[in-house]
Amino acid sequence: QVQLVESGGGLVQPGGSLRLSCAASGSDFSIYSMGWYRQAPGKQRELVAAITTGGSTNYADSVKGRFTLSRDTAKNTMYLQMNSLKPEDTAVYYCKFWFGLLSYWGQGTQVTVSS
Repeated sequence: QVQLVESGGGLVQPGGSLRLSCAASGSDFSIYSMGWYRQAPGKQRELVAAITTGGSTNYADSVKGRFTLSRDTAKNTMYLQMNSLKPEDTAVYYCKFWFGLLSYWGQGTQVTVSS
């Protein structure tokens, strides 16, 4: 069983930055692929960024060049650095860990980009 706790969301002006954190506990951090998803009101949840156990990352086209996913295995924490934020980035952001058929979600953190 893995417990995931997100933090770092909030209200930011367009062009601003936020860093989200996803702290994991309860299992070996290194065996999981992991990623960030987001869900805006009235829309489906979508993948924002992901990283494999080998360290390969991929990003949604809408965030390439602006968002950076990283992880600190010593702290069992994954991060999403979000720069040049746009109003369309407004959503609840969720972290997810998965291994085979197992998957775990965090509770979500709200990001609102507005002037």
